[in-house]
Amino acid sequence: MHPQQHRSRRILGGIAAAGLGILGLWGSLTPAPARADASGFEFRWDSDKDYRKLYYYISSSKATQTSDYYLILSPKDRNTALLKLAIGVPKDFDARFDPKQIQLCYMTRGSITRKTQCDQVIPAAVEVSADNTAIELFPSQPVPVGKTIGVHLQINNPFNPGMYQFNVLAQAPGDIPISGYLGSWLIDITPNN
Repeated sequence: MHPQQHRSRRILGGIAAAGLGILGLWGSLTPAPARADASGFEFRWDSDKDYRKLYYYISSSKATQTSDYYLILSPKDRNTALLKLAIGVPKDFDARFDPKQIQLCYMTRGSITRKTQCDQVIPAAVEVSADNTAIELFPSQPVPVGKTIGVHLQINNPFNPGMYQFNVLAQAPGDIPISGYLGSWLIDITPNN
């Protein structure tokens, strides 16, 4: 095992044993950020077998424009019911999230013949951290497996173009409230020309 992986596992084990909340350990649970070169090819400095790329759709990728974000979790992306979703947002993603403009939904994933959309809103409480780096969704009852779900956000895209990695953790029902990493959405914002 690589020394850094051993140190990370030891740190995570200690934090989990101490019973700290998910936002306290967010920095240790997030995978290495993605990088992109000028040609748009994506690569990772620190490849990790635990990294999972998730599907998303945004109505406009242009900087500063208003956009609908659909952050999708298909049935293959999770294998347990869902009590809580925690989405980590990069600090340099300078958009503001309004909890009233965020919904947890059963989704239709888009294709050539249909568009990505929210089919049915799942009642959930939404909390956004003061610094806009974390969004937490608490469904009123556990969300069962087997259907495509997602988070629908209406926001103004950030001013700075670039690639932004949103990481998602989910908490499943059980005696010990531990959240696990489901994957990451790599959102590409283009210049507004």
